[in-house]
Amino acid sequence: MSKKIGIIGAGTAGLHLGLYLRQHDVDVTIFTDKPAEAYASSRLPNTVAHHAVTIDRENALGVNHWDSDEVGYFGHNYYIGTPEPMRFYGKLLSGPSRAVDYRMYLPLLMKDFEERGGNLVIQSVDPSDLTELSEQFDLLVISTGKGTNALFPKIPELSPHTTPQRQLCVGIFKGIAQLPSRAVTMYFSPGAGEMIEIPTLTFNGLQNALVIENIPGGDTEILAHTKYDDDPAAFKALLLEKLEKHYPTCFERIDVEEFDLANSSLDILQGGVVPAVRETSTVLDNGRIIVALGDVQATVDPVLGQGANVASHAAIIMGEEIVANDSFGPDFVATVDARRNERVHSATNWTNFMMGALESFPPEFQAFVGALNASPDLADTFTDRFNYPEAQWDVFSAPERIGAFCEPAAV
Repeated sequence: MSKKIGIIGAGTAGLHLGLYLRQHDVDVTIFTDKPAEAYASSRLPNTVAHHAVTIDRENALGVNHWDSDEVGYFGHNYYIGTPEPMRFYGKLLSGPSRAVDYRMYLPLLMKDFEERGGNLVIQSVDPSDLTELSEQFDLLVISTGKGTNALFPKIPELSPHTTPQRQLCVGIFKGIAQLPSRAVTMYFSPGAGEMIEIPTLTFNGLQNALVIENIPGGDTEILAHTKYDDDPAAFKALLLEKLEKHYPTCFERIDVEEFDLANSSLDILQGGVVPAVRETSTVLDNGRIIVALGDVQATVDPVLGQGANVASHAAIIMGEEIVANDSFGPDFVATVDARRNERVHSATNWTNFMMGALESFPPEFQAFVGALNASPDLADTFTDRFNYPEAQWDVFSAPERIGAFCEPAAV
């Protein structure tokens, strides 16, 4: 049976799904509001790192255009800014992760999709268009949240927050020396927030993304509200002041004269994310089912870098089920959910837990951090499991499970 699949959105989820379906000769159309050539002059959309499991999927799709040994990173440094700071390192045992500026990444995959026979339509799609659009396809997949989130109600028990848990200041910067062995550094400043420093390939080579997660009301929240364009010199001075105070091992690698946004004033993004998990399908007025994917299904704060990785995971699962089935009703949705939701929900639960723990540092979390500091093997296990959020949530889902994880360090 010939199938026609429509996808709204050309992010990680939509493109990975579309590319997988083209590998299996499925007729697929992706709708997006931005042509490939517009990305280079657009604002930074995110700072995304792909873990080894996602890079494996890119290899299988034939769209891994970057050598992770050359531009990727091999582990995580951790800096805990307690009165006596802790520093330790964890290896990425499954293979290196890699971060590429999405203004480079997405256009190249859009080109791959078209070259492989996919239909790419540059068209804004509003929720009011979906009923008519769904008549053109056997299945319509919604992978962008622009006006569509309201179609998929939140699942209350998985969506405990109604406001952003962090105020974000995210950018790609030059003038920060790379570490001798490339690694992400995760900094934690109790009471202020967190910062994730990510070696990132951008238009002018390998630079460093700073994902600055600011606790509302904390000392660094001002970074989320101070606009670079209003006074670049004042913004840089403020940022350097906060880095020196809260994230000193980053500050000490900065060339103050060279330090700036990597390419232009478009290299910065500020705002906040409300974490949420939504119902995975809805029925339109014409009786057709549409299915949520990616950020529409689950929106997570970027502190642990899970969003794009679980979106890719869910996209390939959905692709496999589309190829295997000829009808796309409730049974199809249930099968897809049974396969994708453990990882998607675990990523959300783990991220929400970590943000709360990093803000309050309860005793069991202090013991956990101490165990990682004491045991390189535990630090490696924790770090590699950024690939597997379901394994992380298995540990953090209850205090006694955290204690069991830490036991080898005590021995």
